[in-house]
Amino acid sequence: MEDFLADCELRMDKSIGATRVEFNSVRTGRASAALLDRITIDYYGTPTPLSNMATISAPEARLLSIQPYDATQIKAIEKAIQESDLGLMPSNDGKMIRLPIPSLTEERRKELVKVVRRYAEEGKIAIRNVRRDVMKHLEELVKDGAVGDDEERRAEAQVQKLTDDHVKKLDDLLKHKEAEIMEV
Repeated sequence: MEDFLADCELRMDKSIGATRVEFNSVRTGRASAALLDRITIDYYGTPTPLSNMATISAPEARLLSIQPYDATQIKAIEKAIQESDLGLMPSNDGKMIRLPIPSLTEERRKELVKVVRRYAEEGKIAIRNVRRDVMKHLEELVKDGAVGDDEERRAEAQVQKLTDDHVKKLDDLLKHKEAEIMEV
């Protein structure tokens, strides 16, 4: 039964980790290479993540520099950034792309908070789906006679506690990210 609960906790932790990665890809007004994690470029017919095509660094608090491994791809990288939902305007000197990060307007901050809340809700749904799968599996074990009713109730209570703890962790992450976005 411990393996069963450990697997449940591991799957819930992965959901939180995936949500944290989504949070990192949301702009906060500071330069972060994670902003560009979701950008893919059509590289000779293959969608390729920008991080696989270039070195991304933040030399200043409000500037990202992108050094492509293949200089012929600068235009494609620029186009992908412009078409993304980041709202950033790249400039290049033929060898490197500079991406200034302007201050966020109040309206844009509120839009980003909505995006972050949606990511958090998706994370909570993933956690609840893990709980649902585990509860269904427990019912099957009871039907097969592998687990008694008392054990099932204890396990259900532990799964619910894990669910509540992980949802609280997500809420805390959300609160922290909202404060980071709204910080002027």
